[in-house]
Formats: sequence, C-alpha cells, structure tokens
Amino acid sequence: MHVHIRSRGRCWTRLAALSTLIVGVLTLPALAFGQNEEGDIEQYKVRVSGFWFYSSPTVSLQAANHGGTLDFNHDFAFNTYSTFLGKADWKFTRKNHLYLSAAPFDQSNQAVLDRTINFRGQTFAVGATARGQIQATLFAPGYQYDILRGRRGHLGIGVQIDLFRTTGKISAAAQVTGQGVHQAASSSSASLLAPIPVAGPEFRLYLTKSPRLFVNGQVFGMYFFGYGNFYSTTDYLGFAVSKSLSINAGYAIGSSLRVNDTSSRVGLNLVQKGPIVGVDVSF
Repeated sequence: MHVHIRSRGRCWTRLAALSTLIVGVLTLPALAFGQNEEGDIEQYKVRVSGFWFYSSPTVSLQAANHGGTLDFNHDFAFNTYSTFLGKADWKFTRKNHLYLSAAPFDQSNQAVLDRTINFRGQTFAVGATARGQIQATLFAPGYQYDILRGRRGHLGIGVQIDLFRTTGKISAAAQVTGQGVHQAASSSSASLLAPIPVAGPEFRLYLTKSPRLFVNGQVFGMYFFGYGNFYSTTDYLGFAVSKSLSINAGYAIGSSLRVNDTSSRVGLNLVQKGPIVGVDVSF
C-alpha cells in the first residue's frame, strides 16, 4: 500500500506519531519502577472506550482496469463531519488483552460536477448534478501484550487485523445540464474488502501518583511494498472522574489507508484525522 497525503496531513501524522513514541519512551522508567501485581494501578477486567470523532476526511476511489477515479473531496466537496471511534478491551490476564475496535465512515453529498467523470463504464457530464457516497467501516480484532505494567501505567505491543469494507457510489438523475447536454439517469459503484494486518506500541502513563490524570497513546502501521500501506494513531489526555469512569480528549489520525489499483482491485485512498472527545468505562 502507498499512502498519499497532502503536506499538512503528513506533518500532522509525523507530529502525532513522534509525540506518541517520545512519550512512550519516557514512560519506560516510570513503569519499570514497580513491576508487581500489588503495584498495578489498572485493576480492571473489561474497559470500553467511546469517542466522538470530528473528522476531516480525504477520500478517493479508483476503479480497476483504469475504470476512472472519484475524488470525493474535489468532486463532491466532502468536508468535516462527526463520526465515532470505539474499543472494547478484555484484559484476561494481568498482561494479556483481547480487544475489538470499530470506526464507521459514511458520508454523501450532492454537487454540480466541474468535470466529466467516467466511472466503471458510466459517464457523468460536466455541469450535471450528481451525488457521491462513500461507506467505509473498520472492524479491528486484536491482541496486546504489556511489556511493562506497574504503578504508573503500562506499555504494550498490539497486533490486529484491520478489516475495511468500502463502497463508493456516484449517481445522477436524468437531466439537461446548463450547457444543454443530456445526462441520462446513471449510477455506478465500486467495492473493496481489505484485510490489513498491523502492529505497534500502545501505552498509558499516569502523570501523578494517583490515577487521576493520564496520557494514552498508540501508533499502528504496516508497509506492504507495491500493494500499499496503512497507519493510524490515537492520542489523548484523560481525567478520571471515578475508579471506573474517565473523560478523555485528544487527536486522532483515525485511519490512513492506500490500496493500489491493479487489474483486479479497487484503488482506495482514505485518510481521517481530527479531534476526539470521549469516555472510558472500566469494570
């Protein structure tokens, strides 16, 4: 896979990833100072995290066999929208976790086309009113092992399978454009199911001796040479209201995925980034 991002997105990504790694490294000595179960500050079995995600997406879809490209940001003026990030974590032993993460992406918009689009055998004339829709749902089952766990938090390594189910669609009703061109009623779509194995560090560092204030971060990614690549990072500051509830706020590159177009696949460029606000509930 190969990620294609504008320069601002690349800077945000590098900054978020670098910040996460730096804080993770600084976490090491703090965690190492207490590696016994009695000193473990995180006494939970199940933790459910949910976030409101104000995403600024970058999305394009390319049909196989050079069947045309839909640039949803340019063609249909996709912009910021609200979505959801969620994770359920089962800590079945002190250092072992099984978890499931999910993130839906569903956006559509109607626009007057400023270019003629040929997509999978259908033509949509410049000046025609058309609707573009993209649906991309992520489910990510994974496993995490905590290398370090102590009185100030944990540092773990996670491995997960990101399952992306993506469908892009363009449609137009029968009409006559302002230039007098007859646009027939047309609809065309392309779908992609992309299972992506990724891995990376995840940590939580409590900033005081009590579990009141903490920093949480993770970076996941994988490079697949000519096929493409994927990375994501979610980083936030949390405040514990009680032993089982915390309020969190931060920033996420929810997903950055590129699947290259070949003779039998759909090419996908999907980036989501923006602020997040949510809660953790632990049992």
